[in-house]
Amino acid sequence: YPNHPRGCPNYGKKKGCPPRQKLFFRVFDSDFYLIYTEFDLATHVKKMKKKHPNWTERQLYCCLYWQGTARKNLRDEIKKAKKEILPNHFVTTCPEGMGVNVTDLMEDNAGIELEWPPKITTYQVAIAGLRRNSPAESLK
Repeated sequence: YPNHPRGCPNYGKKKGCPPRQKLFFRVFDSDFYLIYTEFDLATHVKKMKKKHPNWTERQLYCCLYWQGTARKNLRDEIKKAKKEILPNHFVTTCPEGMGVNVTDLMEDNAGIELEWPPKITTYQVAIAGLRRNSPAESLK
């Protein structure tokens, strides 16, 4: 976070962030599903540059102008997955808050190398799985 000398401003404040959030392996059973969406950041930046020619690079890439759309796309995918194949699964849209290295997760499980900082494409990532000792788990 630029100009945040103490790191993430959400630490200790948001429900899904550490230290309030439990670690992944304490919540999820060993099997999980990756749900993710791709957002064309480069196209978004081109549109914004046309609309705001005097903006700086930082303003053009600012997540305030694209993250809402990207997150909505992920929520839509989650609803679809829960309805079609994962009705009993718990989903987190903040796996990094549970100690998951999302960069490694995406590369190892989806073959996608995330850009840091993103310039072309950005991804919204969620993980779905059964909770440890969930009722659905006991039916296996």
